Amino acid sequence: MTEPAYSKSQATVHRLVRWTHDTLPAAAGGIAFTFIIALMGYALASIPGLGYLGQLAWAILIAALYRQLRGYPERLRIGIQFTAKRLLRLAIILYGLKLNIGIVFQQGLGLMLKDVISVVVAIGLTLLIAKWLKADMSLSLLLGIGTGVCGAAAIAAVSPIVKAKEKDTALGAGLIAFLGTIVAIGYTLVQPLLPLTDTQYGVWSGVSLHEIAHVALAAAPAGEDALAISLLAKLGRVFLLVPLSVVLMLWMKRTGRIESHTKMEFPWFLLGFIAASILGSWEWTGQPIIPLPIKDTISQAASFLLAMAMVGLGLNVHLKDLRSAWRPLLAMSITTALLILLTYAMA
Repeated sequence: MTEPAYSKSQATVHRLVRWTHDTLPAAAGGIAFTFIIALMGYALASIPGLGYLGQLAWAILIAALYRQLRGYPERLRIGIQFTAKRLLRLAIILYGLKLNIGIVFQQGLGLMLKDVISVVVAIGLTLLIAKWLKADMSLSLLLGIGTGVCGAAAIAAVSPIVKAKEKDTALGAGLIAFLGTIVAIGYTLVQPLLPLTDTQYGVWSGVSLHEIAHVALAAAPAGEDALAISLLAKLGRVFLLVPLSVVLMLWMKRTGRIESHTKMEFPWFLLGFIAASILGSWEWTGQPIIPLPIKDTISQAASFLLAMAMVGLGLNVHLKDLRSAWRPLLAMSITTALLILLTYAMA
């Protein structure tokens, strides 16, 4: 009776040892890779004349250059993806400490309305323009959802629902990273020239840009207040992924294209962001329970984590993707330009 249990225990230990031997070095190496490039970005941003772009933009540019010259470091993929997904979400949660919860209640409804407009316009326009250009509609749908909601994360979330090909999913994520990165860097360049307050600029960034990382990249040069409100605006669009997924599932089920048990993932880090905002706004006897110096230290750590996450974004930028999908890319580009103008008018 004890032999099977002993054998099962041995197998468990063997799997753990094998995981430690095979996976842990790659994970640690990938994290170290993003750390080094983020550090390089920090060094370049500290040089007079080069600091205009900021640490986040430099991290993306270095990573994108590495991808073109050396290719994607597949051996380190697991660690890079951990940084680009998990540490990115941790950084966003930590930034919640800098956002006063009163702003959430004051601007939350207005931001959500702008987010809804952004999502509907992005998806609708992309599909209309794609049809006019005779572009691939499956890929164009993914790009429209990525543009309206939250970039590659939205594409990955809805791909199983709409039965997208793996090739289209990967291509869509790459195109979103390519265009979104260029646009976000453009935001950092024009920000000092715009007649917008830091809050208005943050809202504009949050309701118009593709990825959460793009929003962070664009809003960071305008200050922590702009960054916090931009993340709040962007997280509203991320939340809309939930009802959008429900609509897509109902449509696909009605047409008989997916099974009834298909599930979707809830973006739990949204709740973490709001919880951190509540904690950061909480006062006791007139004093914040988290002292300002500690908040500033955490904010600096979150900024470095964001720079590390940007490396994963930059590594997804591959210029070869442009050759095979120029029509969907053009449709997404036109939609992005129109969305930028529309949301600027609403800021």
